[in-house]
Amino acid sequence: MQPALTVALVNDYEVIVRGLANMLRNYTRQIEIVELDANHAVKSRVDIVLYDTFGDPAGHRQIDTLLSNPLIGRVVVYAWNVAPSQAKDALARGACGYLSKRLPAGQLVDALLRIHAGDVVVSTEPPAGAATRGSSDWPGREEGLTEREAEMLALITRGLSNADIAASTGLSPNSIKSYIRSCYRRIGVSNRSNAILWGIRHGFEPDHLRIHDPDPAQPATR
Repeated sequence: MQPALTVALVNDYEVIVRGLANMLRNYTRQIEIVELDANHAVKSRVDIVLYDTFGDPAGHRQIDTLLSNPLIGRVVVYAWNVAPSQAKDALARGACGYLSKRLPAGQLVDALLRIHAGDVVVSTEPPAGAATRGSSDWPGREEGLTEREAEMLALITRGLSNADIAASTGLSPNSIKSYIRSCYRRIGVSNRSNAILWGIRHGFEPDHLRIHDPDPAQPATR
C-alpha cells in the first residue's frame, strides 16, 4: 500500500481549516492532514498545500508565498469561483490545480491524488443551480449565512471595497452587490458600517493575518 498523501490545509480562519479537515475525515488512508495552518506558516514537509481562498484579500498572490516555502511540494487552490480566467491566473503563478468548493469529499480526494501523480486538475464551472457542497463550516454559518455571503462579510470586515473584492475573487460587481445585500438581510443591518461591526463581534476578523515567508533555517531542498 502506498503511503498516504500528506496535505496542509491553509486559510486565515481556524473554522475554515477545521471544517475542511472534518470533510476529509473518512479518507485517512489516502490523505494524511499534517497541518491546519490558520496561525503560522507551513512548518512540516508536505506533498500538497490545499489553499482555501475564503476571506483572503491577497487572492492568488498567496500562491507565490506558499511556493517560496521549500517544505511545500505543490499548491492547489480551493475556491468557489472556478471561472477559466481565475484558474489560468493561478496556474500561471505555479499552482498545480484549481478545485471547486462544490466538489464532494471523494472527488476532492481523487483530484488531489491525481495532482500528486503529476496531473494538473482544474474544475469546470458548475451548471446553474448546482448544489453547494464543499467544506462543512465557516464563520456565520450558525447565523444563517451561506458561505458566499460569509466570504463577502469577511472581506468587508477586513476593509475591502467592492472593487477590491472584485479584484480578489474575480466576481462581477453585480454579484458582489447581490451577496452583500443578502448578507445584510440575514444579519439585520442596513449599511456597511453596521455590517463591519457585526462581523467584528461574530468572528469575522481573521485568526491570523498572513503573509509568511518560509523559515530561513529550513533546508532549501525537497
